[in-house]
Amino acid sequence: KENVMGRLNNKVAIITGAAGGQGKVEAKLFAQEGAKVIATDLNDTLLAETVAEINAELGSESVIGFKHNIATESDWNDVIAKAVEAFGAVDILINNAAVPGKTREDVWDIDAEETTRILNVNITGTLLGIKAVMPHMKKSSTGSIVNISSAAGLVGGISGGSVAYSSTKGALRAITKEIALDVAKVGIRVNTVYPGLINTPIMRAFSEETTAAVLAKIPMGFAAEPEDIAYGVLFLASDESRFVTGTDIIIDGGYTAQ
Repeated sequence: KENVMGRLNNKVAIITGAAGGQGKVEAKLFAQEGAKVIATDLNDTLLAETVAEINAELGSESVIGFKHNIATESDWNDVIAKAVEAFGAVDILINNAAVPGKTREDVWDIDAEETTRILNVNITGTLLGIKAVMPHMKKSSTGSIVNISSAAGLVGGISGGSVAYSSTKGALRAITKEIALDVAKVGIRVNTVYPGLINTPIMRAFSEETTAAVLAKIPMGFAAEPEDIAYGVLFLASDESRFVTGTDIIIDGGYTAQ
């Protein structure tokens, strides 16, 4: 099908955590806007279904999928190499994949093994992705990296008692700003998106009580759909945001304005 808008024409984008939820919606939207998309996820069965579904719907082969453990450096190097082999470059990296923590009544009920896993995926996985893609972006003197955080990284009371999850999302703010300053002069931009309550599997991992409590405090009165976040990510990925770097875009229905 013909691209009507083409806001990402001639761009190559890697989107992690793209088998379902927000990542899936981003992959489809990016492909609709003219990008070649490398969709990655640890759940390769669901990912294959998602890739086939998007390509069939768009009548193209714009999306390819790879199984990917983002906490493993060799997996990142492999995905980047395959992306460059398939499409010649990497212009956009969307660090979307993350794992939630278990709902807890007491935030200090910390499980060391679970905490380490959350830190490895949500923080180390993001850093490894940036490290792997950077040489290719520097080579072309262009690039947009978008780190997907959460309103839980800005205020308390959203993560269902998982201080580990909230801390990883807060850390992305510092990561974004440090790296954005380092690479601004070579034409690479780095930004963070903070979604509020979204109707995705991660939201459903939290208890009904937590979800209801957060929903009650959203001034706009409803939870976001993944598309609401994806359009903000699209703006940052596109050249429309060429003067935007090192900053935060909060998409939360007004939750953190209070």
